[in-house]
Amino acid sequence: MQFYATACIILKAVLQYKHGIKQSHYFLGGIIVKETAKTTAGLPKLSSSKIWMMSLGFLGVQMAFTLQSSQMSRIFQTLGADPNNLGWFFILPPLAGLIVQPIIGSLSDRTWAPRLGGRRLPYLILGTVVAAIVMLLLPNSGSFGFGYASMAALLFGAITVAFLDLSSNVAMQPFKMMVGDMVNDDQKSYAYGIQSFLLNTGAVIAAIFPFLLTLFGVANTAAKGIIPNSVIWSFYIGAAILVVSTIVTIARVREYDPVTYAKYHGIDESANKSGGNWFALLKKAPKVFWLVALVQFFCWMAFQYLWTYSTGAMAANVWNTTNASSAGYQAAGNWYGILSAVQSVAAVVWSYVLAKVPNKHHKAGYAISLLLGAVGFLSIFFIHSQYALIVSFVLVGMAWASMNTYPLTMVTNALSGEHMGTYLGLFNGSICLPQIVASLLSFALYPLFGNSQANMFIFAAIILAIGAASVGMIKETYKN
Repeated sequence: MQFYATACIILKAVLQYKHGIKQSHYFLGGIIVKETAKTTAGLPKLSSSKIWMMSLGFLGVQMAFTLQSSQMSRIFQTLGADPNNLGWFFILPPLAGLIVQPIIGSLSDRTWAPRLGGRRLPYLILGTVVAAIVMLLLPNSGSFGFGYASMAALLFGAITVAFLDLSSNVAMQPFKMMVGDMVNDDQKSYAYGIQSFLLNTGAVIAAIFPFLLTLFGVANTAAKGIIPNSVIWSFYIGAAILVVSTIVTIARVREYDPVTYAKYHGIDESANKSGGNWFALLKKAPKVFWLVALVQFFCWMAFQYLWTYSTGAMAANVWNTTNASSAGYQAAGNWYGILSAVQSVAAVVWSYVLAKVPNKHHKAGYAISLLLGAVGFLSIFFIHSQYALIVSFVLVGMAWASMNTYPLTMVTNALSGEHMGTYLGLFNGSICLPQIVASLLSFALYPLFGNSQANMFIFAAIILAIGAASVGMIKETYKN
């Protein structure tokens, strides 16, 4: 009898080791007993090619975001928007993201649709289709006969921007979530590094489109209130690349089924089917979640002002014009695209440097990068040479690299596999909320800073420096 019991115990241990099950049934004295001890097989090591394919569609999604962020101010001022009212238009995209990302995260946690790709991929398909359609509509906001500075033109532009950001967020979240779902802690920094590389590569391609198309003879000016063809065709090409890159990801990635997911993460298969109340999850969120969110708040406030005021600031400082219909202003819009590309290239290079930083020095790399970005922001206010601005945007790119490398790594390392999508969707609030706050504050700050778009970079530099100082409060968890 003793031999039998011992053999059963050994058999139980073998089964647990082999199958990595969180709960198992085993025989003890002829009785089936349910094991309650928590065990996990752990996430397997993935090939580099699989991690690349998992993230490839990020290239196209970021092109949509970059075209939106780099050309949005230009589009609305071309349509006739008052610079003092730009904040209203820039509220809509982050507001859409704030609402939709937790919803997508929560829904995808509960989804399993094998015919549509699995858990996260069905939402990627939906987001991509809608984003591609909106990218065809947005740059034509001035071409439907609404009239210069008309409410109809501005409202159409605002609605299409909101839908573009909403759909792009729907498409972007699955890529972030799949890394949390499928990549182990040892490879997670590598995976998010790849996403950072693709993000910045997509940003480079999208940012230089208007400049290159102008160089090849596509018109960079148009009738008053009409978006130039150089911008329109940039959106068309971006939509095509978004669709193609997403199709490749969908074709090459196979998500873990619910049983396998539960086994690898060491959770019950039913864990993601209930208990997903947002407020309850936020109460249980690890401290790292909140501290990284605090840093993110200051960072994304600063970058919201970069996207809102860069074109106008450069038009005033370098081309000495505030007339949105002038050739000088449109040239400033193209040059901002080039500088956005410079920012992205710098971010790619700096991301490689940050990837070599040991875990114990992540905070130092994060803080230093943000401080360099603050210097870059401040320099935009002082510089009146278009070529000297290249240095400014190299520094801004260093901050951008750290913002797209460290936060998700720090947060996902502190989370279990339970409600991963919901948590990442909620964490996106640390990106969206500060953009909304920044836009609302702009109505008071813009007049306070002399109704000068260049002057807004003084404030942006200050808050980014505060973000750098806040990094010191983070207590990161990681595996040695």
